[in-house]
Amino acid sequence: MERYALNRLVEWKQKKNRKPLILKGARQVGKTWLMKEFGRKYFKYTAYINFDNNKRMEEVFSMDYDIERILMAINIETGVKIIPGETLIIFDEVQENKRAIASLKYFYEDASEYTVVAAGSLLGVAIHEGVSFPVGKVDTLELNPLSFNEFLLALGEDGLVSLIEKNDFILWEAYHDKLTDCLKKYYYIGGMPEVVANFVENKDFTEVRELQKRIIELYEDDFSKHTGARKLPRIRMVWNSIPMQLAKENKKFFFGQIKQGARAKDFEIAIEWLMDCGLIKKVYKVSKPAMPLKAYTDFSAFKLYILDVGLLGALSELDAKSILEGNRIFIEFKGAMTEQYVLQQLIAETSYKPYYFTETKSEGEIDFLIQKDSMIVPIEVKAEENLRAKSLRCFCEKYSPELAIRTSMSKYREQDWMINLPLYAISCLEKKI
Repeated sequence: MERYALNRLVEWKQKKNRKPLILKGARQVGKTWLMKEFGRKYFKYTAYINFDNNKRMEEVFSMDYDIERILMAINIETGVKIIPGETLIIFDEVQENKRAIASLKYFYEDASEYTVVAAGSLLGVAIHEGVSFPVGKVDTLELNPLSFNEFLLALGEDGLVSLIEKNDFILWEAYHDKLTDCLKKYYYIGGMPEVVANFVENKDFTEVRELQKRIIELYEDDFSKHTGARKLPRIRMVWNSIPMQLAKENKKFFFGQIKQGARAKDFEIAIEWLMDCGLIKKVYKVSKPAMPLKAYTDFSAFKLYILDVGLLGALSELDAKSILEGNRIFIEFKGAMTEQYVLQQLIAETSYKPYYFTETKSEGEIDFLIQKDSMIVPIEVKAEENLRAKSLRCFCEKYSPELAIRTSMSKYREQDWMINLPLYAISCLEKKI
């Protein structure tokens, strides 16, 4: 399986002022595999330490931060030579040992010649619960589920990926139907590595859904294992409400739809917990589509998405036929899945931080707004080939952006006031702006 994040790790390895790296991301997105693959491909030796229920390592890090002593212990524990430049040191499930997290500061200050990568699925939760984080002493990288392009590579469709990356919209048209068919598969399968690998091997949509349900159960087990009795029901209510919230015409997150009479202050901690785990993504509204977008963030209004479009389908109990073939029952929810997909690709394939915008006393909404240097770009998401873009046109007439993007199942086309970018080509957005 090919992950673009591997290239980012290679770039990090080659940095002159390299710091220890913390790899962030939800459970099951492939952090352990990626770290080990990085070690296998680019180092002579890999020393792997898992801190989950590791009493010996707990004792080693409880003494002091003498890096020479810690390195000796790692050598004994793994049986691997620790040689600068030749050995990759991996700390996995690092949130289970808060002193191991703190030790990264001393690796940077006293032993920067060693290459150290750390990861932890619940690291964000641990930090918010009082674990000291070595701010300024580590580099970070976030790993997400497979993007659509990575999904195509896993299916063996390298040619389609090359076609997309070449930004040749004339050839896109020739392969439009095939790309659209692959996209529908991605809507159902999503980008969780274990699920994708299983589909590649077995081509069984039933097994895909069973695996997705198992992953969701694993996440929900984490809710009860790592939270108290007071937080638990609120975390579950937020998590289970997301499909319903996204199914609305207005996808703004309403606390009153979790529970009658619910208020923001009752559920803010639950939302933060899910974000710390990497299980949900928050997109804020901006009060004004102006530079810089960050300055106009309305923190009281936001939309919530989960980490993977395939898991959204599983959480919503959508069957494969509904998604792959489309039917009346699915039409209403298709917009939610398409918006979830677009956000997932924006996060995985571009450097932009997405916001959204809606006018006061107006039903029209711009699904996403991004900032490119001094340019604000509106993005309207359409689930089908319906090319009526009333909200986008009204926005353009009022604010006159230099460029507007509509993304849909329709083929690539340029008009005077906007570009229609096929949904399968979201990864080309940076080249189009």
